[in-house]
Amino acid sequence: MPLKEKLMDDLKESMKSKNKVKKNVVTMIRAAIKQREVDDRVELEDTDILDIIAKQVKQKKDSISDFEKGNRQDLIDLTNEEIRILIEYLPPQLSDEELDSIVKNAIEQTGAQSKKDMGKLMAYIMPQVKGKADGKHVNEIVAKYL
Repeated sequence: MPLKEKLMDDLKESMKSKNKVKKNVVTMIRAAIKQREVDDRVELEDTDILDIIAKQVKQKKDSISDFEKGNRQDLIDLTNEEIRILIEYLPPQLSDEELDSIVKNAIEQTGAQSKKDMGKLMAYIMPQVKGKADGKHVNEIVAKYL
């Protein structure tokens, strides 16, 4: 089932079950999709939709630190719930072991040896792990090996 249809079905289901948080999250995703389609005048594919969802997860994680500074536990809990719902739509995330193996292989393929080669290495790795790993986490693993 295409992701757009799944989102529509989940929206209907969350409205029936009166799950306000899920309804709000799905509505937010659908609004972002619609905005991108209107701006770019294209019909988005599932991979493009996954990019939008991954970006929203990253934004939510970033906002948690602000809520912690403001001592707002209620917003932290709500944001964590929203992240959990968003992650349901993403493909399974790669484990650290899988990322290690991808990074080691990329280092062999590109011949990267120092931190100066990090950009080239990240450009090689990121298309392979798109939607399956957070770029910040990949960056940390790459830094560990260089």
